[in-house]
Amino acid sequence: MNKLLVIAFLSIGSLTYSQAYRNYDQNQELKFNIGLFLATTTVEGSYEYFFTEDTSVGGTLYFDNTPLDYNGNFGIGPNFRAYFGYAPRSGFFAEAFALYYTGELDENYVNPHTLKNRYNTTALGIGLGHKFVTYSQKFSLEFNAGIGRNINPLEYQNTFMYRAGLSIGFRF
Repeated sequence: MNKLLVIAFLSIGSLTYSQAYRNYDQNQELKFNIGLFLATTTVEGSYEYFFTEDTSVGGTLYFDNTPLDYNGNFGIGPNFRAYFGYAPRSGFFAEAFALYYTGELDENYVNPHTLKNRYNTTALGIGLGHKFVTYSQKFSLEFNAGIGRNINPLEYQNTFMYRAGLSIGFRF
């Protein structure tokens, strides 16, 4: 009878313990930068994969019909994030990113001796942000901003680039 009582007590205790901590099995997230879309009509999507509850890697892809915008008309790049919030996979984060982007400059800014006003460049940068997640861990809302330095700027390009966003996401 004592053995049965001990087994029952341990079974109930382990069941209670396993329900106390949530299972984070949704390791992937797709995001759409709604803030950038509303401000500049740029379509930017991101993917994020969580290695642990505090780190993730991801990628960004964006398109813009106006090649004269501040970050050109096409961009793609990876990022690495570290989260510092109390809840796993959310809260304050810092990121390191790289971005390859292309665009065009206005004719007035181009040196008359150059043949092209198109450019492609790569930037490395850092960013900060905050992510809010629903209790079910299915949906997210994220604010972020970052600054990067162009590695190979031409004489008529800016040395620094920036990025910002208000993104909504779905985890699966």
